[in-house]
Amino acid sequence: MEDKTCPFKIILGSSSIARRNILAEMGYEFSLMSADIDEKGIRKEKPEELVMALAEAKADSIVSKLQTMNNQDKDERPTILIAADTVVVYEGVVREKPANEKEAREFIKGYSGGHAATVGSVIVTNLKTGFRKGEWDRVKIYFHKIPDEIIEKLIEEGAVLHVAGGLIIEHPLIMPYVKEVVGTTDSVMGLPKALTEKLIKEGL
Repeated sequence: MEDKTCPFKIILGSSSIARRNILAEMGYEFSLMSADIDEKGIRKEKPEELVMALAEAKADSIVSKLQTMNNQDKDERPTILIAADTVVVYEGVVREKPANEKEAREFIKGYSGGHAATVGSVIVTNLKTGFRKGEWDRVKIYFHKIPDEIIEKLIEEGAVLHVAGGLIIEHPLIMPYVKEVVGTTDSVMGLPKALTEKLIKEGL
């Protein structure tokens, strides 16, 4: 249900359930749209550049979708489009979604007793004014040893196959093995709240 008292509308340009939950936790009403982009076709040397380029491509894809739909409703309020991307960095190498169970298993075994980082971007576009701004955020995660049987349970369940680096730190099976998070959990999950809030304010 649209909240007509809010002075602006929000579109979350993502199909991620975690991002949807985080934005809802922030108290916003929003609609959802997902981008059709070839993520593998976008390559950058640095993870920070990669997540910014991916979020930018998602935003562009949704903007052109909206232009095609040309849904000129009578709503005068500005619309804020939020696009985001997250990758996992392990030993200097960018990890996206695992290609298969074997790769997911290798990824998680690597984190066991070690550490990884997530680099996440948020790009906000004001569809009325054309204003666009984005920033990135980095978080470090340290792990205890993760037992093989826990890794197998995670693979069997399958959720880890659909996320960057096969990494879900909020998963009940993984949580006991997370030693320390340097940064915010919401950033690891795909949408840093403080950064998103700041960019929305700037976008208006």
